[in-house]
Amino acid sequence: MEFSKRFAQLKCCVIIPTYNNEKTLKGVIDDVLEYTGDVIVVNDGATDRTSEILNNYSGRFDLVCHDKNLGKGMALRNGFKHALEKGYRYAITIDSDGQHFASDLPSFLDEIEKEPECLLIGARNMNQEHVPGKSSFGNKFSNFWFKVETGISLEDTQSGFRLYPIYQLKDLKYLTRKFEFEVEVIVKAAWKGVKVKNIPIKVHYEAERVTHFRPFKDFTRISILNTWLVTLALLYYIPRRFIKSLTKKNINHFIKKNFFDKNESLHRKALSIGFGVFMGIFPIWGYQIIVGLAVAHFLKLNKALVVVASHISIPPAIPLIIYASYYTGSFLVKNPQNDIFFVQGFSYENVSGNLLQYITGAVALSLIAGALSALLVYFALSFKRNISKSGSKVV
Repeated sequence: MEFSKRFAQLKCCVIIPTYNNEKTLKGVIDDVLEYTGDVIVVNDGATDRTSEILNNYSGRFDLVCHDKNLGKGMALRNGFKHALEKGYRYAITIDSDGQHFASDLPSFLDEIEKEPECLLIGARNMNQEHVPGKSSFGNKFSNFWFKVETGISLEDTQSGFRLYPIYQLKDLKYLTRKFEFEVEVIVKAAWKGVKVKNIPIKVHYEAERVTHFRPFKDFTRISILNTWLVTLALLYYIPRRFIKSLTKKNINHFIKKNFFDKNESLHRKALSIGFGVFMGIFPIWGYQIIVGLAVAHFLKLNKALVVVASHISIPPAIPLIIYASYYTGSFLVKNPQNDIFFVQGFSYENVSGNLLQYITGAVALSLIAGALSALLVYFALSFKRNISKSGSKVV
């Protein structure tokens, strides 16, 4: 049993979460058992013949049972918990609906032997025949938001055939319990510094396949989760990732490429910086970078400079920006409040007045700061270029 030895050496198990998949469950379990006996099946409160099927295996694998259906996320979370208690370091999850092939299990082992600290997601060929249109769209949607939240590009972020380095994830805190957990866990793993990558797998779709994904409810949950994760990413993780990237080598490379590229006009560079500063202050918190990149693409600006300049609103600077916006607004509104801490109490007039003063000031401040930044950068780069030309003539 070559594969069984490899699973044991790597302290890797296979987790099969299942809920009302009586037609395909036995086939999936039998196929997996051909490769390893390190198997954990999580019966997520199934109401069909699942319990009867599982009883026929009489102790050939570990069984975790839920009294009622808790959702795929909880099935995976409790599967991970059980695996850690048993001393496993890795867990490969495979769906019980028959769409995955156990013959791909060795591919996960091969990859983890080369890169022991990876979280691997099986990448399906979404262009093959019989792939539901909603699955292809949902995958593209998920891939887009995963890149926004983590900066990592993947072909497939929704496949349930994965290898988790559970020893690295044990301290993470999760909010979700159903299908959206598979989004949350990979985003938080990436934020923790775990490398997330795809490996190719085969996939089989057929008419009898049973899926418990409810398009409206589950897509809504995933959308709400992504809104929360994007907010966290923009306010904390993207700035943190940016700050961590500020090595001397990276800074020199960035400056040389984006500030001193002779093929890019000074106007474009200056406008890119100015627009970035404008977006960093403009009062659409949580969406500044997304909107800024979209507008920068439309205006054909330097997106890298726009993003860098927009980080004027990193968390430590946010209170200063808000106060400066509020103070600026006091010169522009008819009845300035000058009560930013609501000393006079909360009333409709007080709140609406403060909000109007802040928004008015923020818009004005973003325009002023953006324009001044663009002018300063333009004159600084012009001066630098003239100095360089003068030096070349002297030589």
